[in-house]
Formats: sequence, C-alpha cells, structure tokens
Amino acid sequence: MSGFSLLLLLTLILTWFAWWRQRHRHEKWLADVVAAIGIKHTEAHRLVQEVTAARIAADQLPRERGLHEFFEAILNEIRQGVVIVDAEMRIRFANQPLAAMLQRPAVQTGRSLIEELRDHQLTALVQQAIQEQRRITRQVQMFSSKTATAANLSGRYFLIEAAPISNARVGAAWLMVQDVTETALTEQIRRDFIANASHELRTPLTIINGYIETLRDAPALLPRCLDTMEKHGKRLARLTEDMLCISRLEDATTPLNAEPFEVRQCVQDAIDHLAPMHEKRDTRFVLDFPKKNGLLKGDRFYWDQIFTNLIENALKENQQPGLVITLSGQWSDTECVLKVSDNGTGIPAHDLPFIFKRFFRGDKHHSSAVKGTGLGLSIVKRAVEAHQGTINATSQPGLATTFTMTVPL
Repeated sequence: MSGFSLLLLLTLILTWFAWWRQRHRHEKWLADVVAAIGIKHTEAHRLVQEVTAARIAADQLPRERGLHEFFEAILNEIRQGVVIVDAEMRIRFANQPLAAMLQRPAVQTGRSLIEELRDHQLTALVQQAIQEQRRITRQVQMFSSKTATAANLSGRYFLIEAAPISNARVGAAWLMVQDVTETALTEQIRRDFIANASHELRTPLTIINGYIETLRDAPALLPRCLDTMEKHGKRLARLTEDMLCISRLEDATTPLNAEPFEVRQCVQDAIDHLAPMHEKRDTRFVLDFPKKNGLLKGDRFYWDQIFTNLIENALKENQQPGLVITLSGQWSDTECVLKVSDNGTGIPAHDLPFIFKRFFRGDKHHSSAVKGTGLGLSIVKRAVEAHQGTINATSQPGLATTFTMTVPL
C-alpha cells in the first residue's frame, strides 16, 4: 500500500471515529439527561432514537425542499398542464401551464378537481385510472360552464392522460392535460372536406352515368342527354380546378407570384369573362376606381379568381332583372380597401357567418338546378388571406350585400 493510500485510509478512520465519538457523546449526554429526570432505560433508549431520527430528518429537510422546488420549476417549464391529486380528488399540485390553459392566474391547491376544472370528464378519468391501476389516455371536448367566473372553454379539445402514483398506499394520481384544439379542428375540417368533396363528385358522376344508360335504351334522347352530361362534366372540371386552387393556397411552400397590376383592369377582365352570364340580362356594372395609382402588388391569377367568384356569385344569386353590381377601390398610404356590392336579394342573417365555409350552401341552393361548386367564397377568403388581407361580408336583404377586402400595401 502506498503512503498516500495509507494516509487517506487513516484520515477516513479518524473522521469516522470522530463522528462516532461525537454521536456517542451526544447519545450518552441525552441518556444521562433522561435518566436524571426519572425515565426508564428502555424509554430513554427509544427517546434517544426518536431525537436522533428527528435530527437526521431536520438535516435532510433543506435538501428535500430544494429538490421539491427544482422539480416544481421543471414542471412549470413544460407545455402540458400537470396536476397531482390525492385520494379525495383534491389538488395537491398544479403547474402554471395548466392555469394558462384554463385562462386564469393560477389553479388553487386544496380544492377538489371538479371545483377547479369544472368538467366531470376529468374527474371520472382520474377515478377510473385509480380504480383500474393503469394509465388512461383520452381526448375530451370541454362543455360550457354555467359559472360566471369560469373561463369559456366550451368546444375546446384536450388530450388527457391520467395514471395512479406508483405507491398504492397513497391512493393518489397524476393528470396531464394538453390543448389539442387546433389539431382536432384541422382533422374535423379534413373529414368534412373529404365527405363533402365525395358527395359533390358523386352527384354529377351519377347523373352522367344515368344518362349514358338512358342513351342505350332511348337513342332519340341524344341531344337532351348530351346537354345534361356536358353541363355536369363542366361542373366536375370546375370542382377539380377549385379544389386544386384551395390546395395551392393552403400550401405554405408555394410562394405568390407578386407583381404590380391595375385593379380596374383586373375587374374589367372578370366582367368580360362572365359576359355569357349577364349580357342577356339587364345587369349594370358600376366601377369606381382611381384613374391613377390604382395599383396593387399581388398574384394576378388569384385576384382574377377573387373578382370572378364574387361577381359570378352575385349573378347566380340574383336572376331577376335590374341587378346593379358596384365595384370600388380606395387607396391610402398603408392599405387598399376593395368592395364588391349588389342590390339583390341578399344573404339571410343566419347564413352570413358560414358563407366562407367550404361547400356551404344556404337553403335557397337546394334545388334541381345545377349550382356552383360551393368553394367559390372559400377560395376568395383564402386568396385574400394569402395576400395578408382580410375580408368580411354584410348584407341587408333586398337592399345591399357588400364584400369588403382590406389589403395592406
């Protein structure tokens, strides 16, 4: 054994001996004290053990407090909400992200889970996890709360994960909450889009196939069948083009082909394109644009789509003569405000919040006549937003319906 190793061993022995001697002296002093006051030897020994354990616990208390604060700081940094409840479903710990999800300054500890979160689904999930002694994951949709002080979480989706704490004697559990509203709504939009697109594609295909069968049995109906088949074939082509247009607008990796163009000329081109729809009707167009400086930097292709869809929509919804469609633009130093309005029948108030929804059609659309694809206004909204602009609609049935687009310059 080297000299250094021997010196280290000797130091350790002396340190241990000093510790043992100090502990022995402390225990002997404590035993002398309890004996002096008349306590039996066995009771004195037990008291010595309890005092020693209490001293050790007191020494460990700052360390445990530090660990508690450390883990609490970590839980406050994660994005998910975390709750720890006891066997009586009372909250013992809740981190700050959970309070942010619930739109409140903090979650109060000591109160029951149902009092704080105000949704029985969460309490039921925790109780099930404790009873079955397993981890449970479920997506829930919050219900509206009748409590005036509660946050309005109605309609929001949360992914909930609950599990009992490993120590079965505790009877407690932890709960993790994650707001997945955006993901759930995106998935719902995808399902609705597929269902609606499938329906829109199936209808004209069924009609075309039906007329093919009719032609086989009655060749004399050829002209009528061909007209109908052509009309629905064009509808299929338009639907496909509109779906591709929305797909391109929602693809963030596809940049806009932004170039300056004259808005008045863009509007006039859209009117000329729709000439077959309005030239045989008593429709009047009023254009109110500056003679100079009426320029907008954007993707001309999409602005053609915007004005064509808005004008076509007004023409389709108002078959009566005397329709006046007004298109105007006002420029300032920071933005351009474009309006398309008509004096037709208007949009019912109960339909107005949904007109930009894909495939949405009001009650008046449910007829045997072939209408549009139901994507026109959705394309308009997406195209305006792609230019960092906003669009809104107002309508007074029988007086005026106006679409207002505000685009930053």
